[in-house]
Amino acid sequence: MESKTLKEVQQEVHEYISQFKEGYFKPLSMLARMTEEVGELAREVNHLYGEKPKKPGEEENTIANELGDIIFIVTCFANSLGIDLEQAFNEVMEKYRVRDANRWTRIEE
Repeated sequence: MESKTLKEVQQEVHEYISQFKEGYFKPLSMLARMTEEVGELAREVNHLYGEKPKKPGEEENTIANELGDIIFIVTCFANSLGIDLEQAFNEVMEKYRVRDANRWTRIEE
């Protein structure tokens, strides 16, 4: 499978959503959907690393699948609000590089 830039991911999601009359959900609905997806991720993490095993016969799922769902809804959210995720990500990484430059113990090379 080919790797994609965030711009390409945003374009692919936009092309997918654009084929439906309903289009993007409103921001509050997308936030609710994102919360739902994060809950599903939490459930999978709890099954694998927590004290709550899956019920017998419960459908198989993966953390990777739930993270993919979160990427999809975050992309929908950004697209609906006209946010460039590459720019947003770059700005956030710069914030972390500056703010947390000396916060953590570096691995010596």
